[in-house]
Amino acid sequence: MSSTQSPQKNVLAQSDPQTLLRIRHTCAHILAMAVQTLFPETKVTIGPWTETGFYYDFDRPTAFTPENLEKIEAEMRRIIRANLPIIREVVERDDIKAEIAALQEPYKQEILDSIPADEPITRYFIGSPDAGFTSHPEVEPSLIDPVTVPPTAVWWDLCAGPHLNSTKEIHPKAFALESVAGAYWRGDETRPQLQRIYGTAWETPEQLKAYLKQKEEAKRRDHRKLGQELELFSIQEDAGGGLVFWHPKGARMRLLIEDYWRSAHLAAGYDLLYTPHVANLELWKTSGHVDFYRENMFDPIEIESQEYQLKPMNCPFHVLTYQNRLHSYRELPLRWAELGTVYRYERSGVLHGLMRVRGFTQDDAHIFCLPEQVAQEILGVLNLTEKILSDFGFPEYEVNLSTRPAKSVGTDDIWQLATDALVEALNTKGWDYVTDEGGGAFYGPKIDIKIKDAIGRLWQCSTIQVDFNLPERFDMNYVAADGSRQRPIMIHRAIFGSLERFFGILVENYAGLFPLWLAPVQIRLLPVSDAQRSYAETVAQQFQEQGFRVEVDASGDRLGKQIRTAELEKIPVIGVVGKREVEQQTLSVRVPGGKAMPTRQAGDLGALPLSDLLEKMQVAIAHKSLF
Repeated sequence: MSSTQSPQKNVLAQSDPQTLLRIRHTCAHILAMAVQTLFPETKVTIGPWTETGFYYDFDRPTAFTPENLEKIEAEMRRIIRANLPIIREVVERDDIKAEIAALQEPYKQEILDSIPADEPITRYFIGSPDAGFTSHPEVEPSLIDPVTVPPTAVWWDLCAGPHLNSTKEIHPKAFALESVAGAYWRGDETRPQLQRIYGTAWETPEQLKAYLKQKEEAKRRDHRKLGQELELFSIQEDAGGGLVFWHPKGARMRLLIEDYWRSAHLAAGYDLLYTPHVANLELWKTSGHVDFYRENMFDPIEIESQEYQLKPMNCPFHVLTYQNRLHSYRELPLRWAELGTVYRYERSGVLHGLMRVRGFTQDDAHIFCLPEQVAQEILGVLNLTEKILSDFGFPEYEVNLSTRPAKSVGTDDIWQLATDALVEALNTKGWDYVTDEGGGAFYGPKIDIKIKDAIGRLWQCSTIQVDFNLPERFDMNYVAADGSRQRPIMIHRAIFGSLERFFGILVENYAGLFPLWLAPVQIRLLPVSDAQRSYAETVAQQFQEQGFRVEVDASGDRLGKQIRTAELEKIPVIGVVGKREVEQQTLSVRVPGGKAMPTRQAGDLGALPLSDLLEKMQVAIAHKSLF
């Protein structure tokens, strides 16, 4: 199903985003209130909402235990059932500073000091501001009578909101505390280490149940776990965090992905580029990266008294390639694509398998075109994106259009032209989209596409961005029909986003049981005994000559163990070779499925002539489908 159709109904998608935001933000405050009620020595810091819930960071001399979380969760439910009002108050800086000093809350003081002088200072109360503060840290929450021992009467925190009007607007069975993790204040390793309590919150208990089920399934599909088990890749800490090592099976899959990507782009009228991994720092000053992106760049390298920079992006290299000579309007559009490896500094605390790394390969492309060509070029990118995502098994996605922010470069006319072109292309495709007013980059409007995986999660991958900044900074030109020099329109776009992250998404989407065309080993032959090994080797040779990736199990294990091993290694087609198969020149075929791929036709397919099996596999590969 493509984005042109209505998405399937699912319980997690039935909430209003703004309602969820208020629920989760309010739950964060209720969490902090419950913690300080039960453990008054605890200092609070910050507590934002997240994509699936909320968290709060605490400074406490002893570690929170699982038993503590149970007590905190019970106290949160008492606060919710008490129907306490949530009240917003605008305060004067000097007044609130004195209150914070009296409470001995140093983190609140630092937050207050970080609020600009021209911004209003607001706080939110849970409970009436006139009620006072009560705590009962030594009382087992499950034993507290909610009638005779009320919850803490009032609690507050500095906050810009938004929140609900009352705690009772949260369903007491639609939230849960999930875990405790370490965190540094302000994300700075030199600052105090805190304890972060994570929670999730939804509108209904049914949504919570669905989320917890999805979370458990996501844990089973975790690409870091499967990457190790299937020997696809590793992150070698001895080489430094966030750097990916592709193992033979993963490298084979990467080659397949890259070959497909190149063929698809050449067929769509792109030319391919290869550019360096490093360049003189002056290039990154011209492009503006040193000014706007410095914190995400590695430190420069000094070579012969000059500073060189590992590239964090490919864009300036493509611009320099364009600048190599003057172009005519007759040559445009130019479509240049590159699988370019870039390097970005990420703090160790945010590194996450293939999803957040320090060195990765972008499937980058830049289109240089005339203003009147923008809409057609955007449409071409959407068509190519749809084909590639569908071929990799992602026919469902959400589309966002982000428009001009308050701070931007470029004229009103060029912004209007570019935005209209994006809208025209989306309308021509017939795609539904959400407009994020003011959410575009400072250098141009953009389209972002989130793909939906097999368990309903959304992943940001594809992006299309119009850029007015780099053509101006690099003084890019083309010779127009009247002989004048004009600026080309520059379009950035990526479909995978990054090869590493997309690969991680593929692993989790398919739970490691890949479509036949992508599987590192497409078929494994299992001889029942050594007597059938010769036939198995002969069959393997035939499949190899047809271009299939085939293995013969050489373990000498009993057949049952060979089958279990092949299924654990997610081999898509298993061919059993016994005495009867040798006599009849067939293979007894098994196809794994089960929880890993419930939509797959799984089980024993019986004895198949080699020609029939070859044909079935060729059809599956041609259609990029499961076998």
